[in-house]
This record gives sequence, structure tokens and C-alpha cells, in this order.
Amino acid sequence: IKFKGVKMDLSTKYMGLKLKNPIVPSASPLSQSLDNAKRLEDAGASALVVYSLFEEQITHESGELDHYLSYGTESYAEAVSYFPEPHDFHLAPVKYLDHIADLKRSLEIPVIGSLNGVSKGGWVQYARNIEQAGADALELNVYYIPTNPDITGTEVANMYIETLKAVKANVNIPVAVKLSPFFTSMANFAKRIDESGADGLVLFNRFYQPDFDLDKLEVVPNLQLSSSNSLRLPLRWISILYGKVNASLAATSGVHNAEDVLKVMMAGADIAMICSELLQHGIKRIPEILADLEKWMEEKEYSSINMMKGSMSQKSVAEPAAFERANYMKTLQSYKLLF
Repeated sequence: IKFKGVKMDLSTKYMGLKLKNPIVPSASPLSQSLDNAKRLEDAGASALVVYSLFEEQITHESGELDHYLSYGTESYAEAVSYFPEPHDFHLAPVKYLDHIADLKRSLEIPVIGSLNGVSKGGWVQYARNIEQAGADALELNVYYIPTNPDITGTEVANMYIETLKAVKANVNIPVAVKLSPFFTSMANFAKRIDESGADGLVLFNRFYQPDFDLDKLEVVPNLQLSSSNSLRLPLRWISILYGKVNASLAATSGVHNAEDVLKVMMAGADIAMICSELLQHGIKRIPEILADLEKWMEEKEYSSINMMKGSMSQKSVAEPAAFERANYMKTLQSYKLLF
């Protein structure tokens, strides 16, 4: 084989950060422990998104937050209960900043802070504190579920954009925005976020849905980890947005193996964020995935990640309609009944 024995170049760039490979653990409990963070780095992670600092931890009693909560926000990414009390949070604001500083002193890979909230109030200014603590970049997770029927889609979109602008006004480090897929015009909204200064788009946020306990007759939180099937949605939209926005693209939700990483790279992503796989099967999965990645690249004669990036995006494939409605009927008709 042409590339037999040749070292594969797995390096990539994300929001201007030079990374040794595209695998980045997303915000999760794994980053709460300094020892785990070191294990992630030793296993081959190229950067680390730190567990989120929630708006509720900073401005639990702010009037603006109460205003947004009154609209019916139902749950928060990475949280495990509704409207948790301050003592239920894993990392208080000051402790979070100390943790960022400790990570920067101990790790060589980039450390990305994470803010999770719903408003553009004073909590956004805390982004500057995260920068001053040493974070190399910031992921902004505007987690808002518009349950009030009087709120328009335009108002929701503008809230995201105003929040991003407020954050960008307070920091000099790159800022990524973690989006949900539930916007009326996803491509247009991504473009607006891009034009408003986002350095990266993380696709997609997962809204954790409540369940009913029929024995206790209560509404209960229900956290279900992703599977590779969850990759289809971010894969589609990264493929569509590649080349149409300037921001870096990150895939999250559904990355479990080397094949998943390869798919999102070919779609046009700069990194593949991983979480559920590590929570289920351990940090040891990172070197296994990297080894499988190199093996596939050697067999298919790809010498670098950049050679494949965007090669299966909408603008690069022979049938771009596969990403749109034109392929809808064809897909349905391709299914064969087994009875």
C-alpha cells in the first residue's frame, strides 16, 4: 500500500487552535476531576471542553433570569433535575474558575470553558473571568426552550445573537456557540450567528426530555446517552453549512467510533466531540478510536485529515439533493418490507 508505514497527519484547526487530532471530549462530568482530565490528555484527547458553569450558579435570583424562566424553560443541558438548588451544582463559580486555572497548569492541550444559560444578563460578563482564569476558548450553550406561544421564532433567534454579542464584547478568546437544530431556518440562523462573530458552531445541543413515572405520578428527568444513530442530524447540517459559514464546525452527539469521526470530517467538521462513548466504555476508547482512524486512512490512502475534510459535503458530492427533500421520496421507497 502506498502509505504503508507512513505516519498519518491527524492534525486539525478549531477556532484557530492547532489540535493534534480531531477528538475533543465535550462538556461532561469527566472534566470535573483533574486526574480524569490528565487521563483524557494522556489517552490522546486534543483539547478539553470543561463541564459547564450554569447561569443559575451565578445569578440564581436575578430578575432577568426569573423573566426567562417564567417563559417555561423546562430543563438544562448536563443537568439532572429541574430547577436545582445552588447546593446541587457540582462546581460553584469561584471553584469553577480555580478548576480552569488548575487544568491550564496541568495540561498541555487547549482548555475550553463552557457557559450554559438562557439570558444575556450579567452572567455573560463572567466569560471574562473564565478567560482570565486561562481558558483558551469558550463554548456558549444558550439552552432555552421557548414554551410560551407568544414568543416568536425571531425573538428567540435574536436572544441567541444578543447573548453572543454580549459575550464577544467581554472576551478576546474564541467563542463557539452550541446550537439546537430546532430553528425555522437553520441555515439562515447559522449564517446570522456566524456574521455576529461566532468563531465556532457546535452542532447540536441535546435537549434532555422529561419522562413520566407512572407509579409515583411524577414528571422525572431522564438522561439517555447517544448512539451512533444520533450522528445523522449533525452530519447533515455540517455537510450543508460547510463552505457557507466562516466559523469552525464541531460535531457533537453521536460520535462513538472511528467511522463516526471520519464521517463528520468528510462532512466538513473541524473536530468530533465525544462524550457518551467515554461515559459508557471509558477513556481507553480514545486511543482505540485513534488507532482505528489511522488504520482506515492507511488502507484508503489518506495521508491527512485535511485531505478528507469536506469531501462529502453538500457542495462536493455528485448528488447534493441527498441532503434535501429531493431525496425524501427515494429514501422512503428504498425500504423493503420483511412481511
